[in-house]
Amino acid sequence: MHKRYDAVLIGAGIMSATLAILLKELFPKMSIGIFERLDKVAPESSDAWNNAGTGHSAFCELNYTPLKESGKIDIKKAIKIADQFETSKQFWSYLVEKEIITDPSAFIHQVPHISFVWGSGNVDFLRKRHTTLCKNALFKGMKFSENPKTLKSWMPLVMEGRNKKEPLAATFMQNGTDVNFGELTSQLIDYLDHSIEEVDVFLNHEVQDLKRNETEKWELEIEDLMGNHTHHIFTKFVFIGAGGAALPLLEKSDIEEAEGYGGFPISGQWLRCKNEDIIQQHATKVYGKAAVGSPPMSVPHLDTRIINGKKELLFGPFAGFSTKFLKKGSYLDLPKSIELSNIIPMISAGIHNIGLTKYLIEQVLQSPEDRLTALKEYYPLAKMEDWELIIAGQRVQVIKKDEEEGGVLEFGTELVTSADGSLAGLLGASPGASTAVSILLNLLKISFKKEFKSKAFQEKLTLMIPSYGKHVLDNELYVKKMRKRTESILGLRE
Repeated sequence: MHKRYDAVLIGAGIMSATLAILLKELFPKMSIGIFERLDKVAPESSDAWNNAGTGHSAFCELNYTPLKESGKIDIKKAIKIADQFETSKQFWSYLVEKEIITDPSAFIHQVPHISFVWGSGNVDFLRKRHTTLCKNALFKGMKFSENPKTLKSWMPLVMEGRNKKEPLAATFMQNGTDVNFGELTSQLIDYLDHSIEEVDVFLNHEVQDLKRNETEKWELEIEDLMGNHTHHIFTKFVFIGAGGAALPLLEKSDIEEAEGYGGFPISGQWLRCKNEDIIQQHATKVYGKAAVGSPPMSVPHLDTRIINGKKELLFGPFAGFSTKFLKKGSYLDLPKSIELSNIIPMISAGIHNIGLTKYLIEQVLQSPEDRLTALKEYYPLAKMEDWELIIAGQRVQVIKKDEEEGGVLEFGTELVTSADGSLAGLLGASPGASTAVSILLNLLKISFKKEFKSKAFQEKLTLMIPSYGKHVLDNELYVKKMRKRTESILGLRE
């Protein structure tokens, strides 16, 4: 097969699905090819069991509001992420109204978000965090309490059997969400594959190489894993949304902007509750403080999930280490990613993150009893027989060049684009899925500069995302109105 597309998207996860929908809404005549290595969509980081599922809105994630040396709480990142998640909800609401998303109840549910701490110092921190956040319209309605009776009404499992003399506190946000990004991806890809003629979705197709082409900008060599055929695909625009596989593909592209990037893989595990009586007693997401030296993806939480229509209860995640970049990847992924351009940043990042290395070793060596002890900090009456260990997904944390330190380990997501905007790749992890719409709007702004500035383009963006380009998120009345609308459309209002 020698075929030409206006755009080629690598990977069939939430990022490629979202970008494909955006492109078709903004460029109706655009032809798009989506290529996925595995035999189904959303098989890796977007899959419900591999993804934390928290609609990341900074309601409960304490790592988004660090305490500064001055004693003040820095809420800039929290506001940014909360804003981005509201953008996602507005876009999803638009898709529901257009019947592109056919069943929002299959992928999003209202699940209150709780931050929970113990110890006088942590209680003081949480109180200060609550006071600071509530000054912003996005966080109005967040409750704070140190009262054991109130805390028990919010999270009965967490409070059972707890030391009554221990200082405790929690914040509670009613309109938190649980999101099954695998189901959302499936609905979007299904629409693209079956309702749009100009979009082709190929499963069991792996991109082996990509290089610049004089006439079409990019040529991709793609192997059909079922038919043992190699195809050559030509396109003007490439998006690499392949999770952990994005870094090796960016390296193969030879774009200058990808030089110096490396990746550090971190795997995850969950404790999954097997006791239905216990599962029904918990109905929130309870997030605590991460251990010193641990990555943000390892912030412990006792987590109510709705997966395939069934209520689940998970605790974790527990970190681990594997040289794979994907759950269904190769143990050679990490060594193969090392090049002359990134070896110094990777070594430097390793030297500066010895604490993280120590933490990962400790996590890998944990016994079942160690994991139960960690669980009991959030559920004191937990018993081993009620829980089983399951494997979560792989995350590849970004390592990038730094003039002062040589290389730094970044937590979060990083968009890497070529100078002409014809190729882009997304690296990193959480909170990527929750903020996908904002990330990809930024990509469109870079890769389609001329079109993005046009009046028609801006009007379409405002139709899809009413708050886009407006400085209204410090307006309490506007935020209330916006949330009332999106939550009604998405079926989140009780």
